[in-house]
Amino acid sequence: MTRVAAIDCGTNSIRLLVADADPATGELVDLDRRMTIVRLGQGVDRTGRLAPEALERTFAACREYAEIIKEHGAEKLRFVATSASRDAENRDDFVRGVVDILGVEPEVITGDQEAEFSFTGATRELTGRDDLARPYLVVDIGGGSTEFVVGDDHVRAARSVDVGCVRMTERHLVHDGKVSDPPTEAQVAAIRADIEAALDLAERTVPLREAHTLVGLAGSVTTVSAIAQDLPEYDSARIHHSRISHDRVREITEGLLRSTHAERAAIPSMHPGRVDVIGAGALVLLAIMERIGAREVVVSEHDILDGIAWSVA
Repeated sequence: MTRVAAIDCGTNSIRLLVADADPATGELVDLDRRMTIVRLGQGVDRTGRLAPEALERTFAACREYAEIIKEHGAEKLRFVATSASRDAENRDDFVRGVVDILGVEPEVITGDQEAEFSFTGATRELTGRDDLARPYLVVDIGGGSTEFVVGDDHVRAARSVDVGCVRMTERHLVHDGKVSDPPTEAQVAAIRADIEAALDLAERTVPLREAHTLVGLAGSVTTVSAIAQDLPEYDSARIHHSRISHDRVREITEGLLRSTHAERAAIPSMHPGRVDVIGAGALVLLAIMERIGAREVVVSEHDILDGIAWSVA
C-alpha cells in the first residue's frame, strides 16, 4: 500500500482524498475524503480573472487540507486544477498561493487530461459487472466545464466543453448580482441552446451514442440522485452506483427550474453551495441523456479525485 493524497480544485469546489492505494489489487481505501465549496470560478466567465475573495476562500481550504495531509502522513501529493484556473488571466497568483501552503505546484491540466482521470476514477471498480454493458460514457459535469469520455478498459475518445453549472448560471441567470429566482422560460432556453451547441462540439470527436452505459459524476449528478431517492441527508453510500431513470431526471430538473431559492435550500440533501447552480447542472445531465437516448444514468461518487490518486500511486 502507498499512502497518497489527491486534491481536485474545480470551478465550484475543492476536494481532498487521502487514501491507501494498492496498484497490484486495484484497491483504494479512503482515509479522508472531503469537499469544500469555494466558488473559485466566481465571475471568471465575465471578467477573465480570479476574484480576490475567491482566491482567499480557496487558500483557506488549502490550509485546512495541508493539516489533514500532514496528520495522515501521506507520502505523495498531487494537486490538479481545472477549468477556472485554466481560463483566468491571474492564474499565477493562484499557483503561488498553493505552492506556499502545500509545497506543490498545482497542475493546470487540459480538458483531455481531466477526462482521462475522470474515466479511470469512475470505471476502475465497474470492470467485470455483468449488468453494465460497455462501452461506458463517463460524463463529469463540473462548475465550468463538462468532460465526455467513451471507453472500455481504456479511453477511446475524450472531449471537454465549456458548459458547467456555475458557468451556465452566471452567463444566463445572474443579473445585477442576483440569480433569477426562478429562471424564466427564455433563460432556460438560452442555457439549453448553449448545452446543445456544446454537445454538437463533443460529438465531433467522441461517439456519444455508441455508449451502452452512461456514468454520471460530480455534484450536480449526485445531488439529483439524492433528490431522486428522497434522502433525509446526503448519503454517499446510497448515492454511489445508484441508478436514475431518464423520466425521473426530467421530473427533478423541471422541478428545480420552477423552484425558488428557498424551496431548493429546503431540500434535505442539498449542499448550500449548490442551491443556485443545481438547476443548470441538472439541465446539463438531462440534455445529455436526451441526446444519446439513455434510459438511465449510473451515478458514481468516484471520479477525477480517485483518478488523480491512482496516478500518484
